[in-house]
Amino acid sequence: MYARMKRSVVNEIFTLTICLWLKPGEGPGLGTPISYAVPGQANELVLMEWGSNPMELLINDKAVTLPITLTDGKWHHVCVTWSTRDGVWEAYQDGVKKGSGQNLSAWHPIKPGGIFILGQEQDTMGGRYDITQSFLGELSDLQFWSRVLTANEIHIQATCGGHLVGDVMSWSEEQVELHGGLTELPFEPCH
Repeated sequence: MYARMKRSVVNEIFTLTICLWLKPGEGPGLGTPISYAVPGQANELVLMEWGSNPMELLINDKAVTLPITLTDGKWHHVCVTWSTRDGVWEAYQDGVKKGSGQNLSAWHPIKPGGIFILGQEQDTMGGRYDITQSFLGELSDLQFWSRVLTANEIHIQATCGGHLVGDVMSWSEEQVELHGGLTELPFEPCH
């Protein structure tokens, strides 16, 4: 089971913010909420937490550990930001910055024209999923920007003070294609 974003990345990405709401399911680890694969690089952009490993952000197959913990079975707002300049990254949970670092695939822009999948980790573009890395839980309101959002903008999203729409990808029924019997449920984080 997986969902595919109908839009792909159209231009090279030099800076990004990705935010989404996540609710973990039963079992160890969250699996892979998002994976973006391009020709020649299956792990161009991946957010995953499998087995007893901590959550990781991968860009161009290089990984950093994110200090984010989702173990209470409740909805959480998660954001990651990244810039190709020095490979600077930040991780936010529920509007609060939990960690940051640099040298994550510095000076490597994220390539356009790939396949963006929700719920599975791609070992080839659009396929070769590993059941042990499948996402378990619910996710909603994925937004993908080609800029680094400010800490204040992220806090406003997480606390429902406003809603910004991603310019690269945005959550909507028209944009998300469901496969394998996924269930679509109404979701209102702010009510």
